[in-house]
Amino acid sequence: MNPQVWAVRYGTRTTTHAESYLNWHVYGEPDAPFAMDYFFWVLRDAAGAVTLLDCGFDPAVGRRRNRETLVDPLDALGHLGIDPDAVGRIVVSHAHYDHIGNLDRLPAAEVVMTARELEFWTGPHAGRIQFAHSTEPAELAALARARDDGRITTFEGTLRLGEVTLIEVGGHTPGQLVALAPVPGGRAVLAADALHFYDERDRDRPFFVVADLEAMYAGFDLLGELAAPEDHVLVAGHDADVGRRFPGRASGTGIDDLLIRIEVPR
Repeated sequence: MNPQVWAVRYGTRTTTHAESYLNWHVYGEPDAPFAMDYFFWVLRDAAGAVTLLDCGFDPAVGRRRNRETLVDPLDALGHLGIDPDAVGRIVVSHAHYDHIGNLDRLPAAEVVMTARELEFWTGPHAGRIQFAHSTEPAELAALARARDDGRITTFEGTLRLGEVTLIEVGGHTPGQLVALAPVPGGRAVLAADALHFYDERDRDRPFFVVADLEAMYAGFDLLGELAAPEDHVLVAGHDADVGRRFPGRASGTGIDDLLIRIEVPR
């Protein structure tokens, strides 16, 4: 089997530029609505072992936050022929509600994240409103339990997991990470929320949730460098354009359009 990466489009909502971009008014442009999609990513290595990059929001939390659930994340795994109990590892890009909402439903999986991210969200400032609005207290408590149970592996800087490379960038959250993973034709730069939308990097417009603006800008520059080779592709974390840039689908699953195959165009 060749290594595979799937972007699972499990949720969506309509947002606006003013709601999504930091200090939208400084650009002198009118506001407008646009679609914001929610993804998590399934990585399969050549031996068939499965790693998840994030695990989506809990559908009940999504309803409370007025997000539309297109498919329950764990049901989506089944459509890809993956038994959730067989997921051996979850890489957490960061600890916002739409990225760790199902950790407690995958209790056998090892959790990998940066030390700074875990330290912050289990520390004294996580409850301050400018941070806390993007998290769920029960989910942060589950993260702390996973730490106490010895399920979490942390790192600083860079970590290699087989052919997958994790890189700490910060910016959006104190310990945000990105991942490089092999795909047919090359490698995918999985930005998660270091790049919600392609316009953040292409037009230098940061997202409104930011822990360190300088680190966020530096992250945009790094993503540009990582994605520069011809055999690398950049995958944004919430952009509806992901489905247009990567037309491959998992046909015959019943939710074909939600299972996006990431590969380098030929």
